[in-house]
Amino acid sequence: MKEMIRSQRLHESYVEVRHKSGLRMLLCPMEGYSTTYAMFGTPYGSVDVCFKTDKDPDFVTVPEGIAHFLEHKLFENEDCDAFERYAKTGASANAFTSFDRTCYLFECSENFEASLEILLDFVTHPYFTEQTVQKEQGIIGQEIKMYEDDPDWRVMFNLLCALYHVNPVRIDIAGTTGSIAQISAELLYRCYNTFYNPSNMVLAVAGNFTVDSVLAVADRVLQCAEPVQIEYKRADEPREVYKKEWEQSLSVAVPMFSVGFKADSGPYEENIRGSILDEMLIEIIAGEASPLYRQLYDQSLINQTFYGEAMAGRDYLCNMFSGESRDPRAVQKALYGEIARLQHEGLDPEMFEVAKATVYGRYVGALDKSEGVAGLMVSGAFNGVGMFEVIDIAAGATIEALQQRLAGSFDIARSAISIINPLQ
Repeated sequence: MKEMIRSQRLHESYVEVRHKSGLRMLLCPMEGYSTTYAMFGTPYGSVDVCFKTDKDPDFVTVPEGIAHFLEHKLFENEDCDAFERYAKTGASANAFTSFDRTCYLFECSENFEASLEILLDFVTHPYFTEQTVQKEQGIIGQEIKMYEDDPDWRVMFNLLCALYHVNPVRIDIAGTTGSIAQISAELLYRCYNTFYNPSNMVLAVAGNFTVDSVLAVADRVLQCAEPVQIEYKRADEPREVYKKEWEQSLSVAVPMFSVGFKADSGPYEENIRGSILDEMLIEIIAGEASPLYRQLYDQSLINQTFYGEAMAGRDYLCNMFSGESRDPRAVQKALYGEIARLQHEGLDPEMFEVAKATVYGRYVGALDKSEGVAGLMVSGAFNGVGMFEVIDIAAGATIEALQQRLAGSFDIARSAISIINPLQ
């Protein structure tokens, strides 16, 4: 009942505004909250390496890692960087680039309008020179080398390399030292002018603020721009996996693994809807309440690092189970066995209810925090599944729908394992 009341209150306070600049603003004042969380995002991520606008005659291919590179560079201008400006307001700021989006964000308990003005200002005023680009190439090059030795990072990306042949989701978000060496100030401006047009971006704010305060800042800072239509080029990805196994040795005490299942990808919205159901299947197969989890844990084949994840986005959809194990292949065999059993015998109704409640609670719980609300609003704006619709999908899931998805989303013939072994 508390969850329903909280969701209803958010429904009532939620406001969507299309600013005169073309920016879509999703605003959710939250009564009783002392902090405010703001996200300013664009649907531009590491997979977007081939695209065209309505004004381009042909598709353009850009270096891998350029979306992440652009994120780094936007924090700088001729005089200072955005973090120095945020230090004066007391806001905690950050940014991230994922496979299909880039977001800039801050959280504050005071000076909200000043902090929002900084956010809107630095993201909409790029400053790139060849000299500053060369400097950043060295900084990001060091970051790439660091991630090359990070076992958590490598076990995931090695799995994606095993699952996918050509889909750019298999490429490190930061790119490679070779790819970022091809980035120039001119290329950065081209990508910026394509993907950072206000009409394609979203501002989401949740927490302690007023709608009028956001509109006032936007009126002061944002300029109108001619809308840009973007067409993404889809990778011609085969259905089968690229490689069944991928092993690497790094400095780890216990082997790490990730077992993945490549699912058929459809439209972005369809992938997100399906992934919510796949989250429930992950809980049924090997969630903490499942018989298999208890069996593997009692046999010391997994520990508390074990988890399952549904990963969905534009042009990709896969599911994975990851963790540490003294015998990763024994875990893989057990997962395959349990999936085959569930496909043959059917899902247990009691486990279905447990899994459904777990996933539903996870999404409703996100509404308790301003950052969760802002994150769901931005995600919904880009993938077409709004934050309240996500909860409705989880609440409306049926055992029949999950049983139907089980064969396609967890096809053993289209699976792979990534293992990070200890150095000898």
